[in-house]
Parts: sequence; C-alpha cells; structure tokens
Amino acid sequence: MKTLILTALLIFYSSSSIHSFEFKTIDGKTISFSTFKGKKILIVNTASKCGYTSQYEDLEKLYKLYKSKLVIVGFPANNFGGQEPGSNSDISNFCQKNYGVTFIMASKVSVKGSTIDPLFKWLTTQDNPDFIGDIRWNFEKFILDENGNLIRRFRSGANPMSQEVIDAIK
Repeated sequence: MKTLILTALLIFYSSSSIHSFEFKTIDGKTISFSTFKGKKILIVNTASKCGYTSQYEDLEKLYKLYKSKLVIVGFPANNFGGQEPGSNSDISNFCQKNYGVTFIMASKVSVKGSTIDPLFKWLTTQDNPDFIGDIRWNFEKFILDENGNLIRRFRSGANPMSQEVIDAIK
C-alpha cells in the first residue's frame, strides 16, 4: 500500500506544474504558486551561515531589476552543514538587517533526504536542460517559466547576476 501511494505521488508531481503547489511564507502566510502565473519564478534554497550567503545581495539586485516579470522565493534549509540553525524569525531578521531582502522568503524546509519538502522533491525530479537529482548544497537555483515549468537549474556557485541566469529570466 505504501508503495502504491508513493507511486501515485510521483506521478502527480511529475505531471503537474509548480502552480499546483502552495508554501508558507517566513511569517506564516500560505501562498499558492498559481498566483504567480504569467511570471517567471526563481526558487533558491538558502542558509544564513554559508559561504554563498552573500548571494542574498545579488538575489535582491536581480529581484529589483526584474520584479515586474520575476518572483523570487528563498527557502531556508538546514540540510547542509547545519548552516541554517535559526528560527523563521531569526532568519527573517538576518535577511532584512544584513541584505535588505524584499523578495519572498518561505518558512524553513528540508530540501533533501527522507524529510524533503514535496516542492523540492518535485523540483529535483523535473526534466530540464541542465540536470536532475538531489540538491548538493545551499543556494541552488531553479528557474520556472510563466506556465510553471522548470526551464533551468543552477548549482550553488552560479551567481544570481550572472549572464546565464539573467538570460534564463529574459
């Protein structure tokens, strides 16, 4: 029975767009990705104590440049080296104080392993021109088109303001 349920979930996740998912913001509001139909979406798993944490600055720059056609959602996760140990409140305060983040921050989630959030299970199994599979570290990026389909995926080292990321958004 458990195998049947897991198979049904995998079929659902592989055939749906991101618009069928909801998430909780860092301050507890529920948002459906369907509200972002017609805009590109950049999803990134974040951490406050990571070597890539300074990418918050470039994520904010990217958001300010393209916010008329781009939604950015940061998902804090503590899956890699314990680099996001804080509460949602701690994370929110850190992002605001240090980087002036105005793009959407989600509640803390798990992005790999047996406790993986269903959204990230779906994202890591979607066909795209780059690669599929587990997230390897903090600040991996997923870009979805206006219809909610994954069109690009970047590893942690890809700077949000790099030409290849900007080209995927344009």
